[in-house]
Amino acid sequence: MIRVLLADDETLLRTALVSLLGLSGRIEVVAQAADGLEAVALAGTCIPDVVVLDLEMPGIDGIEAARRVIAARPGQAVVLLTRHGRAGVLRQALAAGVRGFLLKSVDPAELERVIIHVHGGRRWIDAEVSAAAMTDDCPLTDRELDALRLTTEGLTVREISARLHLATGTVRNYLSSAMQKTGGSSRHVAARKAKERGWI
Repeated sequence: MIRVLLADDETLLRTALVSLLGLSGRIEVVAQAADGLEAVALAGTCIPDVVVLDLEMPGIDGIEAARRVIAARPGQAVVLLTRHGRAGVLRQALAAGVRGFLLKSVDPAELERVIIHVHGGRRWIDAEVSAAAMTDDCPLTDRELDALRLTTEGLTVREISARLHLATGTVRNYLSSAMQKTGGSSRHVAARKAKERGWI
């Protein structure tokens, strides 16, 4: 049996998936979490074979939860479920070490196959998301994306500088460049536009 931890803040969807996966005969859902922080804590105590995370959860999102789970247990198999298969989100997920990336509209039987697949050490990316990633037209550099991502978290320029280990002036330059490329009138508008386009 493959031991699974399932995290989703939508109770109805989470409990339905638990029931459906339990019918497979190959998967046992050993723990459920309603948010990202709870998922990280449970992953450390119940030691699942595969962690299935919703992307959008309160507290910390699925990508940050994946980062923390994998940092604590390198090699941990993680599958991310999302409503929006944006290329930028896929990049972040892969950088975090996520092995499976699926739309939440996936058939439960397909989710079961993906869980078995990633448990075997392989990677699985939804074909629609993969196609979008191949045609990604993001003009922003990785550092510009980092600065905008931290802007969305409410950090000041000084705090972004400390987090990225860069000089304040350098961060301001990255943000200014990002504003020009996105047409944003401020770093916050630029960050919002980048998020809407799936770049962060």
